[in-house]
Amino acid sequence: MASCNIPCSSQLQFHSISFRKNFVFNSHSSHRSPAFASRLKEQRAITCNSTASKQQFEIVYDPDERINKLADEVDRDAPLSRLTLFSPCKINVFLRITKKREDGYHDLASLFHVISLGDTIKFSMSPSKKDRLSTNVSGVPLDDRNLIIKALNLYRKKTGSDKFFWIHLDKKVPTGAGLGGGSSNAATALWAANQFSGCFATEKDLQEWSGEIGSDIPFFFSEGAAFCTGRGEVVQNLPPPVPLDVPMVLIKPQEACSTAEVYKRLRLDQTSNVDPLTLLDKITKNGISQDVCINDLEAPAFEVLPSLKRLKQRIISASRGEFDAVFMSGSGSTIVGIGSPDPPGFIYNDDEFQDVFLAEANFLTREANQWYQEPASASASSPPFEHPESAR
Repeated sequence: MASCNIPCSSQLQFHSISFRKNFVFNSHSSHRSPAFASRLKEQRAITCNSTASKQQFEIVYDPDERINKLADEVDRDAPLSRLTLFSPCKINVFLRITKKREDGYHDLASLFHVISLGDTIKFSMSPSKKDRLSTNVSGVPLDDRNLIIKALNLYRKKTGSDKFFWIHLDKKVPTGAGLGGGSSNAATALWAANQFSGCFATEKDLQEWSGEIGSDIPFFFSEGAAFCTGRGEVVQNLPPPVPLDVPMVLIKPQEACSTAEVYKRLRLDQTSNVDPLTLLDKITKNGISQDVCINDLEAPAFEVLPSLKRLKQRIISASRGEFDAVFMSGSGSTIVGIGSPDPPGFIYNDDEFQDVFLAEANFLTREANQWYQEPASASASSPPFEHPESAR
């Protein structure tokens, strides 16, 4: 800010005006248009001090507020061309399978919760009439078998949009893990397409449409915690039932569980008979404990992958009460330990587990009309591994 004192004739009349504010303007900001320079008009605040024969007035140059307001106007009016979004995964704190439906699917009742582990997806407008997907890992389909492409096709079908995209998927969530990584990617793609179209659809629209391409996708349009029923597509949004800062560790062996194979081995007469609403009430009142983290898919998953059962048992034995609960998420093969971010020492020391995926995480929510934000502390470490495609 600069100022100067200029003598003024006593005949002139001035009123004291103040526009001083604390604004910081970064002239090198990459998203500010050069057009602002031509539109800028310097603000002047004029004060006058009378004397018997002449007056003084002070001219103060304070362009920052005006520049920032112009920048906001241009950003608001400019069409969106690029967007980077966090695509978090989920865990099932409990998962009850209640019956088999006539259409071949199973009804479930589950407490889903978003966690801080996730992928990053970058979207850019494409001049062509075709979506192009790239990723940082091998084994992920890049055509319309991928749920991201399915979601973008669904959005165009529902809205008549003619927008196509270049998409890059930075994959951190393992597939075949029971963490809903592919479903989250699809929900994130729907959200992105809607942003590029000026939010033509409501969040409720996106949630309802998404059930057409995946049972777990509608959950991600909750605010992060939900009681899900039906095939998973009936979503009852909940306030967080546990503190968001509760730590957890995710441990996934290289082997994946086939969801279809797990359900094929499911025997309803051997599942839990505990009322899911009772489990939800206990968690809300008392927090997470081993007795409420029931997963009816554990038994069939352990038949598909016997080493997974041994892994869970060994984690419980080695933790010596360090975890509040240890359980499998979804249809596997991730084992979740709630209460500590640290895996037992044998995970590091035993050669059998040198290739497991490890990640620490916390629970995560979002604000209405905003997408999920990656926490600054979110981190994951794992050796390179292949990502087979998973529909769930």
